[in-house]
Amino acid sequence: MSLDPQLLARLSTDPATRIDEVIAHYRRERQPVELFEALKMKSRLAHGLPMIADPDEPLLQGTTDAEKQRERGLEEDLLDACRQAGAMLIQDGRIAEGWMYLRPTGDTELARRLLEDVEIDDDNYDEMTQVLLHESVDLRRGYNAVLQHQGTCNSITLYDQAIATRSRTDRQIAAECLLTSFYNELLSLVRDDFRNRGPDNGVTPEAIEEDSVKLNLGELIAKYKWILGGGGYHLDTTHLSSTVRFATVIDDREMIDRALQLCQYGRRLPADFQYPGDEPFVDFYPAHAAFFSALLGQGVDTALRMFEQKARTVDVNVAGAGAIETYIDLLDRVGRPAEALRAAIELFPDDVPVQRVLPELLAMARRAKQAGDTSGLDALEKFSFGRNDLLAVAAIAAEKS
Repeated sequence: MSLDPQLLARLSTDPATRIDEVIAHYRRERQPVELFEALKMKSRLAHGLPMIADPDEPLLQGTTDAEKQRERGLEEDLLDACRQAGAMLIQDGRIAEGWMYLRPTGDTELARRLLEDVEIDDDNYDEMTQVLLHESVDLRRGYNAVLQHQGTCNSITLYDQAIATRSRTDRQIAAECLLTSFYNELLSLVRDDFRNRGPDNGVTPEAIEEDSVKLNLGELIAKYKWILGGGGYHLDTTHLSSTVRFATVIDDREMIDRALQLCQYGRRLPADFQYPGDEPFVDFYPAHAAFFSALLGQGVDTALRMFEQKARTVDVNVAGAGAIETYIDLLDRVGRPAEALRAAIELFPDDVPVQRVLPELLAMARRAKQAGDTSGLDALEKFSFGRNDLLAVAAIAAEKS
């Protein structure tokens, strides 16, 4: 873009005023990269440096208080320039470039707010999901975009490949998105099936009209067993099992109830469509149903006995520590953190480093302490000392004080 020849004549001769005029020009013309450079120049001028750095200018390594203060000022101004340029780029639809400028600021909340105003379409889908999901700016929106644009199968693959190793919070968010999407689609199909085949199965038009709206998935298939009585299914059964498997991290009670309904649906499928899982969920739908029911306060003791038996008998050398981890997790989540901590101390394999599980163990100990049981911290201290882990011993001292 050519500059107006008269612009030069209008620019001030004062350096500070001129750079402000240049900055205003780049704002008006929506030139974020040039705006970034102009803001850097303004900062250097304000801190007593040439606006354009000399090629041989040494890196700033302040030793005096004044020099250190100047460096802090330059850094703050640079981050502000990144914010301004990044915001303009995102507002102009240049998502990846905008995030490149915003990432150094660490201001994911600003990025999230800016991206709220950007509709995800086929043209920007890759950039938006990269920033929202893979850069963790807004995982929920990013994963929902994958569900909408790529479908359930690709979303499940993405979860296994990129989300399963992330934080519990991230896994919960993605699992809730998948569960909501799959449950709603399955419920819609089952309701349609109920409406279509209800008359042939002796259901009155009035009951069809009422129950197709009022009853949820679990209630429908429990009341009208013929819905799954013919040996068929309504939605991909591998997707069903994956959705249930991921849902074990979810804490929201309404979501857990939906996961339990999916188990109830899965248990009524023909045997060929009930695939075995990994320990302790080899008996896939019954075991998951017991797990979810316990989280909802139903059959807690029965479920704990079942998962304890798995934790104590499954060979960790063959099946890994999943049975132990599940039992401890369930104990903790049904409100028995002290028991969970004692079980962890007793059952965790000797080759598991204390540091790998210490954050979870300390969290359990804190919850037990809040409930009035401080014995967990003493037990954890002895356990860590017995494992020759003085770092853990030191951390526990802070919790006991």
